This record gives sequence, C-alpha cells and structure tokens, in this order.
Amino acid sequence: MARSNNPALNRVAAFRAGGAPQPVDPATAGTPDLEALFAGPSASAADTGRMTYEDTVVKTVILFVILLATAAVGWFVPTLTLVGAIVGLALGMVNAFKRKPSPALIVVYAAAQGLFLGGISRLFETYFGSVVLQAVVATLAVFGVMLALFASGKVRASARLTKVFLGALIGYFVYSLVNVGLMLFGGVSSSLAFGLNSMTFMGIPIGLIVGILAVLMGAYSLVLDFEFIKNGVQNRAPRVYGWQGAFGLMVTLIWLYIEFLRLFAIMSRN
Repeated sequence: MARSNNPALNRVAAFRAGGAPQPVDPATAGTPDLEALFAGPSASAADTGRMTYEDTVVKTVILFVILLATAAVGWFVPTLTLVGAIVGLALGMVNAFKRKPSPALIVVYAAAQGLFLGGISRLFETYFGSVVLQAVVATLAVFGVMLALFASGKVRASARLTKVFLGALIGYFVYSLVNVGLMLFGGVSSSLAFGLNSMTFMGIPIGLIVGILAVLMGAYSLVLDFEFIKNGVQNRAPRVYGWQGAFGLMVTLIWLYIEFLRLFAIMSRN
C-alpha cells in the first residue's frame, strides 16, 4: 500500500491497508436477536462509532458548504483575503500534523480558506475575465473522473508511482517558493505577472507546463485520499477520523482549484 502525500492522512494508522476489522463476539451479540439484527437496517456511524463512507461524505459536504459561505464573504470583502490565507495556512499545518483530528479546527480551517478563495477568485475574475467558472468546472471534472476511475478499480495507488509523485511534489514546492520570492522581492515587471510562470520555453509559457504537471499531481493526490478513506472504513477507524478524510479531500481540491485558476489566467493572457 502506498503512503499518501497528504499528512492529514499519513499519521492515522487505521487509514493504512492491512488492518483487519474487529470480529463480533458471539457471547455479546445476543444470540436470540441475531435474526432480527440481520433483518434490520445497516448500522450507521452513530450506531457503531466507526467511520463510514456516508458519514465521511456528510462531513465533506458540511466543510464545503462552510467554505462556499465564507467565500461569498471574501468575494464581497476582499480585504479579508490575507487574513483567510494566513489563518488557513496555519490551521492547515496544525490539522495536518495533529494525531487526533479536531472537528472544530477543521471547520475553522474551511471557513478561513473560504475567505481566501473568495478574495483571490474576485481578483482573478477582475483581471483575467471569467476564469473562476472555468476553474470550478475543471476542478469538479477532475474530481468526478478520478472518483469514477477509483470506484471502478481502474486506478490505484502504487509505491513506485507515489515515490515519483513525492519527488515531483518537493520540486514543485521549491519552484513555487523561488517564484513567489522573485515576485515579491525580485522586482518583476508587469509583463511577468506570474513570475517564472510568465516566461516561455519554446514559445510555451512555463506556467502552462508547470500547471499541467501540478494538475496531474493533484489528480493522483485524490487517488491517495480515496485509498486512505477506503482503508479507514474497512479497518473500522473511529468515527472522528471521517473529519480527517474530509479535510484531506478539501486540501487537495483547493490546490487543484488554485492551479486551474492560474492555468486559465495564463492562457487568457496568451
């Protein structure tokens, strides 16, 4: 089983393959009631105290509803963008490395990221046209395709591919830091609005090449997130880890959305 790049899921043992579900003890099952138990409805997460797909989906939807609500605030009050970015980054790191997920901190993270995404989306929409809708549709399309491929068993994580992915992710992170540094302190001209991404290689903007690679990495990150959620459910992880699975998906989808925003903005300038 390959390890995820997502630290939100890496630290949870129950999210790793190989764990076996806990057997039911016949002595405590209530033998006379076994027939009624089998005939009754399936136990929910609240009944079992364990993570389920349905419960994780509900938690994911809750987070994205909160994100969209605060994104609307950030759109109309763009001065909150920087606040959302700083709080979101700080809580993202805290939530990623906590041994036990904190639903409250994850909810606040979603709210902060909404403020950031709302403000940055308005900025891109103002300067580059209708790129926000394109980025939203593209993000949902990638999510839907990867979920369908994973559910059908046609896409799975592998140890070798994950190693390549992690190496590429480190390279992307270093490149992004250098690029941001040049944009902030290198005195780049207005024609290089995206720093190194605005430069060209054989007539193709470097930002397009890097952006496409980043989207591919984000798609594979979704596969890793799906894999760990599946293992968490199969290994009967405690119910609270449904929040961790939802948080991991949110981190990846936000990354994809920002990459698509940048991609479409660069294409609009060319």
